[in-house]
Amino acid sequence: MEKKILAMLILMVTTNFSFSQQKFNEDAALALDQKKAQFLYHFAFDCIQKEYPNKLGQVLGDDSYLAPPRVLHPAFYGCFDWHSSVHGHWTLVTILKELPDFEHSEAILEKLKTNITKENIQAEINFFDDVHNKDFERTYGWAWLLKLDEALREWEHPAASDLHRNLQPLTQLLSEKFVGFLDKLNYPIRVGEHSNIAFGMSFAYDYAKKYDAVLARKIEEKAKEYFLNDRNCPLGWEPSGFDFLSPCLQEASLMLKVLPENEYKGWLKKFLPGFEKQPEKYLKPAEVTDRSDGKLAHLDGLNFSRAWCLFEMGNALQNKKMLNLAATHFNFSYEKMDSGEYAGSHWLASFAAYALIKAKK
Repeated sequence: MEKKILAMLILMVTTNFSFSQQKFNEDAALALDQKKAQFLYHFAFDCIQKEYPNKLGQVLGDDSYLAPPRVLHPAFYGCFDWHSSVHGHWTLVTILKELPDFEHSEAILEKLKTNITKENIQAEINFFDDVHNKDFERTYGWAWLLKLDEALREWEHPAASDLHRNLQPLTQLLSEKFVGFLDKLNYPIRVGEHSNIAFGMSFAYDYAKKYDAVLARKIEEKAKEYFLNDRNCPLGWEPSGFDFLSPCLQEASLMLKVLPENEYKGWLKKFLPGFEKQPEKYLKPAEVTDRSDGKLAHLDGLNFSRAWCLFEMGNALQNKKMLNLAATHFNFSYEKMDSGEYAGSHWLASFAAYALIKAKK
């Protein structure tokens, strides 16, 4: 009898150990491979030239502003709204950059060349120069545009340089707008949706630290001004019902990029006490009750954005628990995102793809 009990205990310990190891090994294996790219690409491919339904989000100056999306935004008119179109383009560029032999490369490239032309980008610039729409897509769409520029710069393909050259004037304009906005923003914006400033600064910094010294210095300066003295971020208050970003994790992600390693570790212990030791105690995947409701579908995006922040932090800190929690969040929504509801399908592939990029670094 004692031998049977001992054998059962050994089996339980071995099984638990194997399960723990398997979880971490699965986390490490998450990557934007051919299989996942085949699943993800069609969401962006199908919508970047799908004009309707469309949410313009513009300010009307007079009757002349009432025009179809393809006229107002000839480069980025698809995918329901401007920012989703931009990060849909980023998704496709990223897939081709990461997987040069991707099966659908030529079809994707044809759409990219059709949309990102010199003339179309000039029309986009004209819209942003309009007195009534100078703050259009601030700062969420701006950050994704910079992310698209970054991807084009780093894509080793003969067409990439032309696409980047066409996009660059808009990149420069939005970079200047970003600096100007940070100069006058005295207080950080901490919500879990588009205007979250830590998200915008984090994405913009990825671009700026390599290609735009002025913007990079401004982000470093303002990140410390806004967040360096933050303590005890209330993770227990997250998520709000419409969140697709975690205010606490987005801030932690940004500070990881702008602070030296030792300083960041000290800051994080005060900002999220206990989180490094037991991250699963504080966060669990958010559940979507109705994927046809655009706002409620945000929570799938929250799972992906939490995942990429946790991958960033877990890789930097060599924290397996964070990596496991990242994979848990990713898998929870990845298995459900192909619901057939445009409310989520027009944008979620970008968030999933970005989480996969962060999983491998």
